[in-house]
Order: sequence, then structure tokens, then C-alpha cells
Amino acid sequence: MVPAEAQRSAWMELALAEARRALETEDVPIGAVVVGPDGTVLGSGRNEREASGDPTAHAEVVAIRQAAARLRESAVAGEAPGGDGWRLADCTLVVTLEPCAMCAGAIVLARIPRVVFGAWDEKAGAAGSVFDVLRERRLNHWVEVYAGVREDECGALLRDFFAGHR
Repeated sequence: MVPAEAQRSAWMELALAEARRALETEDVPIGAVVVGPDGTVLGSGRNEREASGDPTAHAEVVAIRQAAARLRESAVAGEAPGGDGWRLADCTLVVTLEPCAMCAGAIVLARIPRVVFGAWDEKAGAAGSVFDVLRERRLNHWVEVYAGVREDECGALLRDFFAGHR
């Protein structure tokens, strides 16, 4: 069995690969993956706001939508009896930057129990820096948060991107 810290680091590599792909469309390089309980990647995404003209096309939302669609297809095909596709219970979302309030809300509503993120977002983060939506006790779902996984790499990718746009 792979230690949890090593597993989170390996998953973050997948999210970093997605973030690098965002550079192709001049989107902010943020990447995310949704990993199922067996370690299978159910969804992946990168920021696509510039590419799609959609302000909600954050990496987390793209990955969550893809994972839910995949689970829904499995349920319809009878491969996952009783599943409805939108509850991502027992999944883990891995993202290179601390989720914003919109993404944190989507995580809570999708019932994702664990979030792993790399760099903190001191301006708009909603997993402990500016807000803590993911652990807000007044909501009906709470999320375990593992912060700072490969933080230096995740932060450097963003700093380099923004340095080139100033």
C-alpha cells in the first residue's frame, strides 16, 4: 500500500500536468483531478475560462462535471448500481491552487469528502486562507483538507505565468 502522502503527491502530478495544459490557451495554469475510491481518475480539468469564454470553467468545476458524468454513465450501464452520478462520495479532488468560493461550494454540493491542494490563494481562497467554506459547520457537508502538497511547484507555475503577463 502506498503511503497517503506519496499518493497525494502522485495525484498532484496529474493535476500539475492539467495546469500546464491550460497554458496552451493562455488560461491561468490551474489543474484538477477527481480520484475515485479505488484510485481511478474519474475526471480531470484545467482552467478553461479563456478557451471557452465561460466564467465558471474553473479546473475544479470542469473535473467535477467530468467525474459526475462518468459515474452517471456507469450507473446507467448498471456498473454502479444505486449510483446517481452527482454525489462524488468517497472521491478526492486534487487541485493545484486552493479552491475559490465558487469551487468550494461546488465541492460541498457534490459531497466530495476530501480535497488536496497545492498553493494557498491568499486573495480568494475558500479552504482556509480568506474563507473556509469546506469546513463551515453550518453547511450540511464538511470536507477534509490536505493543504500544501507540492506547494512550491504549484506556486511557481502560477508566479511564472503572472510574471509573464505583467
